[in-house]
Amino acid sequence: MAGMETLHAIRLFVRTVQDGSLSAAGRHVGLSAASVSRHINALEGSLGVRLLNRSSRKLSLTEPGEVFYRRVEPILADLKDASEAVTHFHSGLVGTLRVRAPITAGTVVIAPALPRFLEQYPDLKVDLRLSNLNAVDLAGEDIDIDLRVGTLEDSTLIGRKLSPSVPVVCASPAYLAGRTIPRVPEDLVAHNCITYERNLARPTWRFRAANGVVKELSVTGSLRTDNGVVLRAALVQGVGIGLMPAWSVADELAAGRLVRLFTDYEVTPTDFGYSVYAVYQHNRRGSAKVVAFVDFLADLFRRAAA
Repeated sequence: MAGMETLHAIRLFVRTVQDGSLSAAGRHVGLSAASVSRHINALEGSLGVRLLNRSSRKLSLTEPGEVFYRRVEPILADLKDASEAVTHFHSGLVGTLRVRAPITAGTVVIAPALPRFLEQYPDLKVDLRLSNLNAVDLAGEDIDIDLRVGTLEDSTLIGRKLSPSVPVVCASPAYLAGRTIPRVPEDLVAHNCITYERNLARPTWRFRAANGVVKELSVTGSLRTDNGVVLRAALVQGVGIGLMPAWSVADELAAGRLVRLFTDYEVTPTDFGYSVYAVYQHNRRGSAKVVAFVDFLADLFRRAAA
């Protein structure tokens, strides 16, 4: 195979692995599945190994295919970034930036500020995807930046800490009116505690006092949801008491639409010390658009947590 033909075939091979099928890869690049298959067959012939196992029901990598994919995928990403940088040397950041964020962070913090970022970089397009998935395959889903809240466990990725994710217990003045304001964790037994949950276990809030003593309290209430925006709206409307990241309710607290409770305690629904991170692959380290957007995120969450 000639050099450019080989590069084209490698791109089709990587696209096929990422999309999961020949037909999906073909749709992505405007080719038929048969054409994509011919290019990959030619690549396999030039390498002397089979890269993909094909059947009518399933497509999978062979062992050599797995090795080849892991080596060429970051190279193609670097080539893409290099081409954009050289082609648009005088025009600044260009291309498409694919970002994944949790629903609450994306809706409350990122979305309102996106117009400012896009105005600053008019040649850059942002593909913002919102979901509450715990684990995201950045390479497989072609994501440049993944916003994560919690603790980082995947050592194969680069993570920049944007802000502590400090949870706060809060309620609206309307809910608190005429009720006894809770002062210690046990007081919550008499209140409607609305919760953010992804599983069916009974919600538990953990309180750590200034002396380091930790108390755990099972809470219950009339609303449980896996969407922080829904929970925030319910809190403002006076449904009950909730536990939210401080950055997600900063405006409501500042405006008096919500009141913070238990200011003498650290509170968390999971582990203490959670933070917000921007995560990306090593091959995106030198990408100007990634650096610019991560700096943008760091400023947003710094302001939201202030």
